[in-house]
Amino acid sequence: MGKRDDLIAKYANDLKNKCGVTPDMALLTKVTIGCGPAIYNDDASTVAATQPSELETIKNNFLIKKLGLKDGPALMEGINAAIAKYGHSERNKYRAVFYYLLTKHFGREAAYK
Repeated sequence: MGKRDDLIAKYANDLKNKCGVTPDMALLTKVTIGCGPAIYNDDASTVAATQPSELETIKNNFLIKKLGLKDGPALMEGINAAIAKYGHSERNKYRAVFYYLLTKHFGREAAYK
């Protein structure tokens, strides 16, 4: 297996064990690929869920630009729901897992078809 396949397996494990979600592997693979080279960088591969600027960037660049959602309070509610699902105490929130949770939360799987 390649490095990306190893990471996808790690993300699937996080979804099962930390989020209590059975992952759709095809969607998880597409979300992971969509993250680009960031998944290979230790800092960029995780989400700093306690930094408002990071959450704002996720809202603007992922939810609005990638998923095509309209700006509004529901977006931050979705981000907070994803943080809660991953676990507030979980220090390393992988970006691909976080984006997967957001994609499912907003029902925007079609963005990856």
